[in-house]
Amino acid sequence: MYKIQDLYDLNHTMAKEYLEGFTYPWEALKGIKDLILALGEKLDKEEYNEVSEHVWVHKTAKVFPSAYLGAPCIIGPNTEVRHCAFIRGSALVGADCVVGNSCELKNVILFDHVQTPHYNYVGDSILGYYSHMGAGSITSNVKSDKKLVVVHAKDEEIETGLKKFGAMLGDYVEVGCNSVLNPGTVIGRNSRVYPTSCVRGVVPENSIHKNSGEVISQK
Repeated sequence: MYKIQDLYDLNHTMAKEYLEGFTYPWEALKGIKDLILALGEKLDKEEYNEVSEHVWVHKTAKVFPSAYLGAPCIIGPNTEVRHCAFIRGSALVGADCVVGNSCELKNVILFDHVQTPHYNYVGDSILGYYSHMGAGSITSNVKSDKKLVVVHAKDEEIETGLKKFGAMLGDYVEVGCNSVLNPGTVIGRNSRVYPTSCVRGVVPENSIHKNSGEVISQK
């Protein structure tokens, strides 16, 4: 339930071929910068403007003047990057996305139709097709003890070898307002997280994570 094939429809990202080379999505985090640089050089110049070095923005995208786009990054078709958004770099943002007011992105892949619309921090994470982060929800990408991140699944613990690893959100995941996704969080397809939740480990697909930590099936 936490492999790439379980979480994502790869037809909704420019990173499809890249992600097909891995079993677990967090294995892809280290190469996002190089992926964007490679993809950027191949983009159709009739469709994308290179607005600064290694920053490519689709001509149909809307980027507010106060937004900061750090290199390298790609902003896809019909995506909106709103007031004071801060893209630190290594961000692959798909089509029809929203990067909202005062949001920060760093070392991420956002599939098509992802929304991070209000005061979100998303770092060292992959957000699947039509996933949505409520206002103020964040991915925490470094453990307080600075140790390497472990994915805590129901029947096993998976060593990632990564110091920085935020969250993997499957397709159609809804994260409630002011929730914190702790390092190494994986949320399966079609699952929901209640507002003000503190989430860690693996949330199965088609589930509801309540802010008490209880997880129930939606079926």
